Amino acid sequence: MQFANFHVFLQKISNLIINTLKLKRMKKIFAVAALMLLIAVPASAQLQFGIKAGLDINKPSLSHDVYKSDNQTGFFVGPMVDFSVPIIGIGMDAAVLYNNKGMKISGVVSGTAWEESKHLQYIEIPINLKYTYGLGSLAGVFVTTGPQFSFNIGGKNLTIENVRHYTLRDSEFSWNIGLGAKLLGHLQVAYNYNIGIGKTGEFDYTDALGNAVKGKLRNNTHQISLAYMF
Repeated sequence: MQFANFHVFLQKISNLIINTLKLKRMKKIFAVAALMLLIAVPASAQLQFGIKAGLDINKPSLSHDVYKSDNQTGFFVGPMVDFSVPIIGIGMDAAVLYNNKGMKISGVVSGTAWEESKHLQYIEIPINLKYTYGLGSLAGVFVTTGPQFSFNIGGKNLTIENVRHYTLRDSEFSWNIGLGAKLLGHLQVAYNYNIGIGKTGEFDYTDALGNAVKGKLRNNTHQISLAYMF
């Protein structure tokens, strides 16, 4: 009986030693695999520079309904950079764009309808997180999202019918949501929706009773772009 118990004890000790050795081996395997992954990611990462251009359709959001805004087209162009890791499909892109953004506002003053269009000039810096799903070596589809920082380089004070004071901010913050496709290893075609988070400008006007009322404006923009990566 005592011999049997001692045999069981030795068997347990033996199993413990074997399991410990297996665990250490597994840890070594995981450590080597992790090290290989860390080495492989930078080695396989792709960094490309290119030129991006496109059209945007801007429709400002107004805080008061005394005036209405309509879609107005503009254009943008500038250099961009794209960083991606093919193994996992995650990457980033960024650009510095000159944007000539359109704005159209209309209303009725003293029974007379009016409409006025303006073009706003910005330097825009979008920084997007990008996930790409490869469809072969020459094609892929991607989704993007990230912040955008815009700096007004045009006129900051505009005159619009019956608006006594209209001031654009020096800078604004917005958010991008987009999708697109990579083609032939060099082309990127994309659609992007830029959502204004901060206000673009402020204005005040005189209502039908002669009262001065303040309002706010925020840009929301649809964009279609084509980029060529070198």
